Amino acid sequence: MTELTDNAYGKSNIHLFRVTRGASRHEVRDFTVGIRFSGAYQTAYCEGDNSHVLPTDTMKNTVYGLAKELPSSEPEDFALALARHFAAGNAEAHQVRVDIAERKWDRLGDLPGHPHGFTPSGGGKHLASATVAGTRATIESGVSDLVLLKTTDSGFADFRKDRFTTLPETSDRILATTVEARWSYLAEGTIDYGATWHEVNEHLRAGFTAAYSPSVQQTLWAMGKCVLDTCPAIAQIHLRLPNLHHLPVDLSPFGLEGKGEIFVATEAPFGLIEGTVRR
Repeated sequence: MTELTDNAYGKSNIHLFRVTRGASRHEVRDFTVGIRFSGAYQTAYCEGDNSHVLPTDTMKNTVYGLAKELPSSEPEDFALALARHFAAGNAEAHQVRVDIAERKWDRLGDLPGHPHGFTPSGGGKHLASATVAGTRATIESGVSDLVLLKTTDSGFADFRKDRFTTLPETSDRILATTVEARWSYLAEGTIDYGATWHEVNEHLRAGFTAAYSPSVQQTLWAMGKCVLDTCPAIAQIHLRLPNLHHLPVDLSPFGLEGKGEIFVATEAPFGLIEGTVRR
């Protein structure tokens, strides 16, 4: 006997670029949207019955249509509006999840900046997820592609060694990472998601630079604790920190003395450290 134990389908990588045209100043929002239905779709899989299947092309069109009808908003609010729309019209979807990644854009020129000229921001992408299951809705926020680096105040020593260990101990190294973080809230409601995202972003930076780092693991803890200590609306935060190695170049073959100035930055392989800090 065989059975379908679970299922999911949807549309991914829906790119929505929105321009809000003020009289003298434009605003832009750049979203990549993913939609995922899961539920009572066994007949579609097992019998080829599509009568309950909303086409994924319709999902894509809905993103653009609702973006026109609804006011410009934070990705969390738009994700929740989409999830509730789809859940209301598709009883077979026991759970609807919408994920949004927002690419940030900075204004060109000196503050207050050019009214309609923009350049990609280096502050990371704004992540948002909304899940609707019956009457229950949950929201998560996050950041990805946040590149952080400090040239000193980091080391790695006193670690376990075996016969394959070649890594030397150090008390002074470059520490670099591309942060991916996701956090949930103690309660939904009147949360200013945009302001909270910027606040978390700043506290992640503060935790990264605040003190000497004996390991990426300890830095992860410091970053997560800094966020929870200063953002009372957040219940927990999960951090994913790749250790992007910067290796000193041996200059002795050239008759030059290495003084911690010349490095080769490697992309792979890299150490990967993850952890969740919660209240």
